[in-house]
Amino acid sequence: MKITIEFTGITKSITQAGEVEFTVEQGFTYRDLVKMLAEKYPAMVGLIIDPDGKNFLSSNMFVINGDLEFPAMILDRSPSDGEHISLMSVITGG
Repeated sequence: MKITIEFTGITKSITQAGEVEFTVEQGFTYRDLVKMLAEKYPAMVGLIIDPDGKNFLSSNMFVINGDLEFPAMILDRSPSDGEHISLMSVITGG
C-alpha cells in the first residue's frame, strides 16, 4: 500500500522534502506513521512529535485527502491505499 506524506512549514525544513511516498504494510496505522517519522526524522521529536515517539504534539494535525483531522482522533486507524497526508504544524513564535 502506498501513501504520500506532504511536509509543510517546519516539517519541510526538517525533512528537506516537499513530499515523500512510502510503501507500508496492510494494517499500518497513523500511529505507526508517527513512529516511522520519529525514527526517520529524529529532529521532529520534541517539536512535532511527542518525546514518546508515538504521538504528535497537540499543535499538529493531518490534512488527509483535503480533510482536516486531529491526530488524537485517528491514530489507531489505517490510511487507505493512495492516500495523501499533509502534516500541518501550528508553531508560532514571537
